[in-house]
Amino acid sequence: MSFDVDEFLAQPLTARVATTGPTVRPVWYLWEASAFWILTGPWARLLSLVEHDQRLALVVDVCEPATGLVQQVIARGHCEVVSFDVPRGRRMLRRYLGEEETDWDLRFRGYLYSDPLELGTVWLRLRPDSLHAKDLSYGRTHG
Repeated sequence: MSFDVDEFLAQPLTARVATTGPTVRPVWYLWEASAFWILTGPWARLLSLVEHDQRLALVVDVCEPATGLVQQVIARGHCEVVSFDVPRGRRMLRRYLGEEETDWDLRFRGYLYSDPLELGTVWLRLRPDSLHAKDLSYGRTHG
């Protein structure tokens, strides 16, 4: 079975990103321009890990036993640290937190209304060398 990868990755799902070590972390992301964009900064260990080794593996998946929906996207490649831009940050945060920014926790609004250079806010951009999508869904019988 196949599914629309762009539509799947547009959902507000949590990805798990792995670095060497190994270290695995849950992250919010934005899939845009054939790349995963991950907001980070000096407050997160992820940034220091990729400064030493830019190789990343990332998985976004859903598993719903009640419906039989099981889909996954696995990506691998080298990431790069990119300057933070507010419009992309706003697009990513709205996916997870909703359109009304005044309802957001102050720390998330801070990414958009504080100086990114002062906070150290950056993007990790992963343009995958490999991207594999699998639909492992199954039918459910109710009896």
